[in-house]
Amino acid sequence: MSRRKLAPLTALAAALAIATAMLTGVLGGVASAAPTGAAATTAGCGKAPTLTSGTRTISSGNQNRTYILRIPDGYDRTRPYKLIFAFHWLNGTAQNVSSAGYYGLQGLSNNSAILVAPQGIDNGWANTGGRDLTLVDNLTALIEGDLCVDTSQVFATGWSYGGAMSYAVACARPAVFRAVAVLSGANLSGCSGGTQPVAYLGIHGIHDSVLDISLGRSLRDTFVRNNGCAAQNPPEPARGSLTHIATSYTGCRAGYPVRWIAFDGDHTPEPVDGSTSTSGARTWVGGEIWNFFSQLPSTTTTSPSASVSASASASVSVSPSVSVSPSVSVSPSTGPGGCAAAYRVVNSWQGGFQAEVTVSNSGSAATTGWRVSWTLPAGQSVSQVWNGSLTTSGSTATVTNASYNGALAPGAATTFGLLANGSSASTPTLACTLA
Repeated sequence: MSRRKLAPLTALAAALAIATAMLTGVLGGVASAAPTGAAATTAGCGKAPTLTSGTRTISSGNQNRTYILRIPDGYDRTRPYKLIFAFHWLNGTAQNVSSAGYYGLQGLSNNSAILVAPQGIDNGWANTGGRDLTLVDNLTALIEGDLCVDTSQVFATGWSYGGAMSYAVACARPAVFRAVAVLSGANLSGCSGGTQPVAYLGIHGIHDSVLDISLGRSLRDTFVRNNGCAAQNPPEPARGSLTHIATSYTGCRAGYPVRWIAFDGDHTPEPVDGSTSTSGARTWVGGEIWNFFSQLPSTTTTSPSASVSASASASVSVSPSVSVSPSVSVSPSTGPGGCAAAYRVVNSWQGGFQAEVTVSNSGSAATTGWRVSWTLPAGQSVSQVWNGSLTTSGSTATVTNASYNGALAPGAATTFGLLANGSSASTPTLACTLA
């Protein structure tokens, strides 16, 4: 991994003062528990992809946003791949991340991962009004709809401001991201929710002059608590030792490790033991990230050999496996015009749950939009929806397509997710229509 050009420390410090005003309440909303049961492969499995590697544009939040996509050499449409988001630093770019091998993960993954480097507005991740989190949601839906992704193997990493954005997705999308690696980060992009477990790797320099190590410890401790790990004070190297010390927390909930690495160094993504200079070829950081992500096994149980079927009942395969709650249900409904909708609970916890709805076009004509409605069981309410727009009227919940997933060719499908308060025991009957 070649040496990245670091933003001037003074510029980053100035931006930090502005970003500090957004440390709380940036996003709003409710987080969910991370999925520990069976995961699904995506609608892109079995399809001839239309996405290609390179710089691309996506409409997100009424803005055109860019990103750089790296599809593995010899891509196999029947194989579910890891999906890794790599966020740039302040005044950095997606091109910087891409040209440096996505923090070293491009080479280490050996063509087993789809890599995406989004571009932040003003070369940062202020996440104003949740706009950057929306971008992540939009990119996830786009990639999963076109490429074969293992939904239990979605990860994020980044340095400095990119570390802050990785922390933000861990807080706000614990049901989507299996693990994050935060390099020299701080709470600059918000933490919506931040109460559910996510596997967490934190790396920080002991004399970071831009984002003090205490800020990194605070992020780490959020997931020490969320993951049920035993509290401890990990050892850190002495200044001048030019070494790093890695600590894996004990007592963490199964499948949700926390690892903390402190190194004798300043604000850099590429520390090298025994030297005050940095060299991408010698840094240990990329290997630590890849090993941490790779230790988390896939829980995908669906066959990747075929794309999502037009039959909603055949479009999902579920297994209780090991989960916070083994309650997993599927409710297929077919509406007029060939609209099919399947509802399944993918995770639940005391007082709430996460569900996913697959919307399929089983008709003979392409569609420009869709609508799914259902009556909420007594005591149940929907608190958050992604990949769709929610409206409620009394006990009726209605979700319509987002701007990027309304067009469905015959036989195609898309999904939206939701978080709900109340019991998941009652499975609703869905009414689905196509536009």
